[in-house]
Amino acid sequence: MNDVEYSFNELSAEVSYWLMPRLQTVFSAEEKKDKTVEAAEYSFFAGGKRIRPCIMYASAQMLGLDCNEILEFAAALEMIHTYSLIHDDLPCMDNDDLRRGKMTCHIKYGEGIALLAGDCLLNRAYEILLKASSIDHKYAYASYKIAKLAGICGMIGGQSLDLCSIDKKIDLNDLYKLHSLKTGALMEAAVCTPFFVLNSDKDIHHVTTDSVLVLLKHLSMHIGLSFQIRDDILDLVSDSATLGKSIGKDSRDNKPTFVTELSYDEACSKLARHIGDCEEILETFSTKGYDITMLKTIVHFLERRNS
Repeated sequence: MNDVEYSFNELSAEVSYWLMPRLQTVFSAEEKKDKTVEAAEYSFFAGGKRIRPCIMYASAQMLGLDCNEILEFAAALEMIHTYSLIHDDLPCMDNDDLRRGKMTCHIKYGEGIALLAGDCLLNRAYEILLKASSIDHKYAYASYKIAKLAGICGMIGGQSLDLCSIDKKIDLNDLYKLHSLKTGALMEAAVCTPFFVLNSDKDIHHVTTDSVLVLLKHLSMHIGLSFQIRDDILDLVSDSATLGKSIGKDSRDNKPTFVTELSYDEACSKLARHIGDCEEILETFSTKGYDITMLKTIVHFLERRNS
C-alpha cells in the first residue's frame, strides 16, 4: 500500500462509503419530520468534500488504528463543521446566500429555523460524543478535546476574532492566530483524535507530551493554514460556479485575508511553504515506519484544489 498513489477522489469515495451510513442515522425517522431537522439535513447533505473526516480517517490509518474506532468522532466533527457553516452564513455574520452551489440554509428556511438547525447539529454532535464516552471511558478525552477545539479556545474564538477584525488592519501574526483558531482548530481535532483514542489507556500527561502528538499538532496547524490560504487565493482567482459559494465577499466586507493583507504572490509563497512543512513532517513519520500515503494525498489535494 505504501507504493500506491491514492487520488483524493478515491480516498473521498472510500471515506464516504464508511461514513455515510452513520450520517444517515444521526436523526431518527420521527425526528426527520421536524422542520429544523429537515433544514439541518439540507445543509448536512448538501455536498462538500468531507475533508475533516477524510483527514481523521487518514490519520487513523497512518497510526494503525481501526477506522471504526473513530467513526462516531468523524460524524460528530462533520456535524460541528456543518453547524458552523450554517451560522457563518447568517445575516448577522457573513450574510451569504450561496453554499456548496445551493441556497444557504437561512435563505431556504428562514433565519430562525437556520439558527435552530445549527444548534440542533451542534447539540446532536455532543450527544454522540457523550454517549460514546459513557459506553467506553477510553473515548472521554478525545470527546473533550473536540468540544474544546470547537469552542472559544478554538473555532468560535477564531470566528470572534474574524468579526472583530472587520474594517481593521491587522498584522500577520494576528492573521495567523485568527485562522489557526477559526480553520485550524477543527483540523487539529481531525488529525489528533485517532492518537487520543489509540493512547487512551496511558497517563494523560505522557499522552499530551508525546513526541508523536507534537508532530501531529504541527501537521494539523500547517494543514489548516494551507487550507485557508488556498481558500483565500481561490476567492480571488475562481468563480461562484466553481466554488459553489460567493466570491470576493471578504474583500468587499473589509475582512482580512492572506491575499488582502499580503499579496497574491506572497500568499502563494506562504501556501508553498506550509505545504512543504506538511510534507517534511510526513516524511519524518515515514522514516519512523508510518504509512503516510493517505495523508500525503490530502496534502497534495489541499495545494491544488479548485473548490
